[in-house]
Amino acid sequence: MRIFLAGSTGAIGVPLVRALVAAGHDVTALTRSPAKVDTLRALGAAPAVADALDADALHRAVVAARPTHVIHQLTALPKAGPRRARDLEPTNRLRIDGTRNLLAAAVAAGAQRLIGGSFGLLQMPGDAPPDVRAGIDAVQSMESQILEASRLGRIEGIVLRYGLFYGLETASTQSMLALVRRRLLPVVRGDRSLLPCIHIEDAARATVAALDRAPAGSVYDIVDDRAVSMTDMVLTLAERAGAPRPFTVPAWLPRLIAPYLTRVTSVRLPLSNTKAKAELGWRPSYPTYRDGLAEIQSRAA
Repeated sequence: MRIFLAGSTGAIGVPLVRALVAAGHDVTALTRSPAKVDTLRALGAAPAVADALDADALHRAVVAARPTHVIHQLTALPKAGPRRARDLEPTNRLRIDGTRNLLAAAVAAGAQRLIGGSFGLLQMPGDAPPDVRAGIDAVQSMESQILEASRLGRIEGIVLRYGLFYGLETASTQSMLALVRRRLLPVVRGDRSLLPCIHIEDAARATVAALDRAPAGSVYDIVDDRAVSMTDMVLTLAERAGAPRPFTVPAWLPRLIAPYLTRVTSVRLPLSNTKAKAELGWRPSYPTYRDGLAEIQSRAA
């Protein structure tokens, strides 16, 4: 297959390029930064430089690649992840306007299928607070655009709702490791969160599987076998890193210091990978967060 990957240098970008190339696909990898061209070329991809918010430039890049399949992984997040609502604003634009531009370009290029990488954690109840609501609305706009295009027969649209990415390659995991080693990442008393996670390599493999196995119009939760509380996440990370046991703090403290991040990570969202396993022929190599962190521990040793 000829793949056009939009968003090739974000959290999942590099592992996904590697997985696509290893599967024998011809990959054109989009980046906004000319400085990243050599990195993408070294991974075996043909680089394309354009801003996804520039509809004309993106159209030229996609049409020139003549893709059979387009993968949407466009984000503009801080390396360690969003800590404030405003950190999501550039990504919200990409999920709304960038999706519109990419869909138009993919259809113009004659692509058969477009796979959109969504975010399962933002599938929250409708009463989410306003600062969280903007991110949810952007994700829902992206999904609805892709699924509506599929319903209308313009292109085969697939949506993959990823859990929280983690893995030795991810900046978010590296940031958390640095914090637990300095005992700066506490656990919260009375935590009742339940967060869906997915190792970054498992997320990449699921995306490759969806290229030819997912029926048009399908939506999948790409998560591991067992959601984890924020408390278990922090304690397991500290254990695997050989760090001191984290402090325990009252619930009001993180709400005061980091209100947005606390709201996003205190939800209960037990997503299921049953459908993805059944229809994509995919299973996570790291079934739980603890399994994935054991891999991190062994590779980091």
